[in-house]
Amino acid sequence: MKKTLIIACDGEAASGKSTGAKLISKKFKLLLINSGLFYRYASKLIIEKKPKKIVPFLKKSFAKTTYKKIASLKLHSQKISRHVGYLAKKKEVRSIINKIQKDIIKKNNRICLEGRDIASKILNKNPKYDLAFYFKCKIDVASQRRWLDLKKSVPISDVKKSLILRTRLDKNRKHSPLKKVKDAILIRSDKLDKKQMLAKMTSIINSKINEKKNK
Repeated sequence: MKKTLIIACDGEAASGKSTGAKLISKKFKLLLINSGLFYRYASKLIIEKKPKKIVPFLKKSFAKTTYKKIASLKLHSQKISRHVGYLAKKKEVRSIINKIQKDIIKKNNRICLEGRDIASKILNKNPKYDLAFYFKCKIDVASQRRWLDLKKSVPISDVKKSLILRTRLDKNRKHSPLKKVKDAILIRSDKLDKKQMLAKMTSIINSKINEKKNK
């Protein structure tokens, strides 16, 4: 049986955390959970269905689906991006999604979670992460990447404004704000390509695995 390995990946909007999380999850055979997709899915449902009462509506909706189904959807439209930052500020919504993530973690001891409050909230204890990474990227680089992801379907200036607003909302929200925990390892995705990012993260994870073996 493989030993437990729990990794947290946090970062700003379009900072490269999804790419980094995917790379190491594949490398170390970890279950990958992107917490942002839960919030984007919630935004998509609210935009489409316009429910009068959001909390019971979301509880019922999430009970009928799985993470696998959510991950298969296209959830990175500008419309969802403009909505999701405000939705993620709501304590009741965060409580619903936090519980879903905690339930997944309980069943998987080799997992990589990526989002904005993973190290500071979701994996801060019981269980606590083995390693935490924090991703940063210059806004011009992040905007270019997201613009290409959106197939240049909107002006890059709109993409940049959206990313700046989302990060501001994330860092300043009252409940579970985005922050770098003290022992998180900084990954500058504007200075590293995919190969370099994987190499740096792999080296750090291998050191942690060896440390755990020697205990």
